Amino acid sequence: MPAMLASADLLTAFVLFAFVSSITPGPNNTMLLASGVNFGVRRSIPHAMGISVGFMVLVLAVGLGLGEVFKAWPTLYTVLRYAGAAYLLYLAWKIATSGPVGTASSSARKPLGFWGAAAFQWVNPKAWVMAVGAITTYTPTQGYVANVIVIAALFALVNLPSVGVWVMFGSALRKLLQNPRWLMLFNVLMALLLVISLYPLLFVESAFS
Repeated sequence: MPAMLASADLLTAFVLFAFVSSITPGPNNTMLLASGVNFGVRRSIPHAMGISVGFMVLVLAVGLGLGEVFKAWPTLYTVLRYAGAAYLLYLAWKIATSGPVGTASSSARKPLGFWGAAAFQWVNPKAWVMAVGAITTYTPTQGYVANVIVIAALFALVNLPSVGVWVMFGSALRKLLQNPRWLMLFNVLMALLLVISLYPLLFVESAFS
């Protein structure tokens, strides 16, 4: 019997979920906004692509059983949460200490690359919520594996242009932030937003508890 894929109505609802969850603020979009300001669109493209590909792999992993592993051994997820918190603090520090656009300090720094952005999805609290929601809410049990693959691929296709909006918005702000003081204030604000995003990672009960 051939695998039964999700209906058109379910996929339409899922695309809306993917768009809203991808384009709303979170650690990824905060970092992309800062990257757009500090490095421009071209140098930020690997970061955006790493987010989408890394998140697609995360959705596949959750759909194919990783979530059950964390439910069986919640300590593993606890370790992942605190590793994610440490990495978020490191990224926040990098953003807060970024130099003015066009200076030696700025050119010496590099934007987060493809592999770093892909790996970050595994410690990104919003990414886990999105992945679990996509699998539990929008993935039919009939033809389950095929549907997991479709959901993961479709999420990546919706996610990339959605997060790209934040890069372009950041790039549009570059001229307004030529003043080193304004740029420093912006980078500190972005760093603080990343630190605030630690709250759900550390203090909200996880889906695997």
